[in-house]
Amino acid sequence: MTDTARTILITGVSSGLGRAFATAALDVGHTVVGTVRKEADAAGFTALHAERAHVRILDVTDDAEVRAAVDEVEQSVGPIDVLIANAGYGLEGTFEETPLADLRAQFDVNVFGAAATVQAVLPHMRARRRGHVLAVTSMGGLAGFPGVSAYCGSKYALEGILEAVGKEVAPFNIHVTAIEPGSFRTDWAGRSMIRTPRTIPDYDDLFEPIRAARRRAGGRQLGDPARAAAAVLYILDTPNPPAHLVLGSDALRLIRAGRDAVDHDLNTWEDLARSTDFPLEEEADDPPRSSTRRPPGSHVPGRSLNS
Repeated sequence: MTDTARTILITGVSSGLGRAFATAALDVGHTVVGTVRKEADAAGFTALHAERAHVRILDVTDDAEVRAAVDEVEQSVGPIDVLIANAGYGLEGTFEETPLADLRAQFDVNVFGAAATVQAVLPHMRARRRGHVLAVTSMGGLAGFPGVSAYCGSKYALEGILEAVGKEVAPFNIHVTAIEPGSFRTDWAGRSMIRTPRTIPDYDDLFEPIRAARRRAGGRQLGDPARAAAAVLYILDTPNPPAHLVLGSDALRLIRAGRDAVDHDLNTWEDLARSTDFPLEEEADDPPRSSTRRPPGSHVPGRSLNS
């Protein structure tokens, strides 16, 4: 049992990591309010614990409903100490084949649904000068992968929001953590994924092996949801929790490879990046001098630039 019992709000607890987080939290003595989209999933969640498992039917894309639900939980269950914004789904397909309506729907849930939930809890946490906001992004929020461009885009967007919000609310003793899982044995690639129909044969050689491999991997992923939940609960008890919590050895490997690629571009094109500054003046009272730098194209890799 935990030494400090908390009230934890978790969105999307019907299955997957959300269910694992909720089950582990209940097991150690926390009170959990879990949200589901369907009435049929509600009874199964409250059956996890007679007194400390509370469920709410919630559509995270309805901003007013999200705020009302959070305010109601604060009044009827208790102050929300921890938010885990987990609700989301995957959208598989090449970018060119993905309808923009599907892209917008992906962002509505994965970005704006999480954002609405975070906005709803912050006034309460700020008033109390304490709290911990966590949101599940993905290793695809720190490294892009072909075939899930819309999903990666939504997770990159959420990563940016969380990083900035964390800096805004730090003075109020509110911690913000992005959870970046790799591949776990959940329904993410099953019922939690929408697959865009194939329409462009030019992408067959690239994408068909990716889609087939993802289907074959179902049920054999490296990640254990229960161990992921234990890791999340662990950081709740640390005085300085991370802004980024990467879960899974595959996520570590792929995120590091993505970061290395960014570092390579930064290093390779550093001179070109610096060449876009106004020329520096050695003395404030000296007349402006012409830059002694050579034209960008003459001292960096790549072709010369035309203005």
